Amino acid sequence: MKLIRDLIGLNLPPTSMTIGNFDAVHLGHQQLLSHLVSQAKTKQLASLLLTFEPLPPEFFSQTPPARLCSFREKWLNFKKWPLDYVVCLRFNAQLATLSAHDFVKKILVDSLHMKHLIVGEDFRFGHQRQGNLASLKKWGQLYSFTVEVIPTLFHEKNRISSTSIRHELEKGHLDKVAACLQRAYTLSGRVSYGHQHGRQLGFPTANIYLRRKKVPLQGVYAVKIHGIYPVPLHGVANIGNRPTLHLHSATLLEVHIFDFNQSLYGAHLTIEFVKKIREEQRFDSLDALKTQIKQDVSKTRDFFLIDLLT
Repeated sequence: MKLIRDLIGLNLPPTSMTIGNFDAVHLGHQQLLSHLVSQAKTKQLASLLLTFEPLPPEFFSQTPPARLCSFREKWLNFKKWPLDYVVCLRFNAQLATLSAHDFVKKILVDSLHMKHLIVGEDFRFGHQRQGNLASLKKWGQLYSFTVEVIPTLFHEKNRISSTSIRHELEKGHLDKVAACLQRAYTLSGRVSYGHQHGRQLGFPTANIYLRRKKVPLQGVYAVKIHGIYPVPLHGVANIGNRPTLHLHSATLLEVHIFDFNQSLYGAHLTIEFVKKIREEQRFDSLDALKTQIKQDVSKTRDFFLIDLLT
């Protein structure tokens, strides 16, 4: 699988392709990717996925929907399929103002040599989202490519989408999210230096700054920590803005790892969210915060013990 970041000097074979944000790479996306690989093989075409950074909603709005996964996290998920190419274009003003016709002709046909396109039922594209399935099929006849529409997937009668997953994360329904992803929800990042507040309170934490405009979940969670040992470690995590400490800075993921006291600065960790313990809240004093953290740790240890015994 080859990653392509721009179209300059590109010389691709004829392609079967799909387009999208692929935020979360949920079951609907997975169905689409599996079908893309299968169709490319059947039609003897190269398989190609086209996506964008930043995501279009992040370009157009200062308050976009919460980002479910970083590009690095998406890339690791894409590698589960034998794709030939992943093209990630920078979404900028030039791309945002490109007409639907020019997007098809200049990018999909001329640059990416598209011969077959697979999309979802609600696919829209081009300036002000003016392009739709009808226009795609019309231009397909003109430029010699075919269009295939993949039906929407449902879980418990609810449409599987990035929007629905955000809503379930907000509600703390991690089991429903896992069912729609076919894996537990995770966030990952590199451990950075913090203010040492956790250590001063008696609960040292690995601090991960989540570099996105909006994070899809906040609060205190029972978590599993991947990336230290071959098996995950247990811990409790807070994700939010630490209102008791009056910091109100960028959203921070703080992870207290049980029975662990090694330096992790610079390590890249993946945090698996298992159960929501409570909402983030402001306390009147550091002593009150420390008491609550003790309760969170005790409750989380009990949860993992019960989970181990059942």
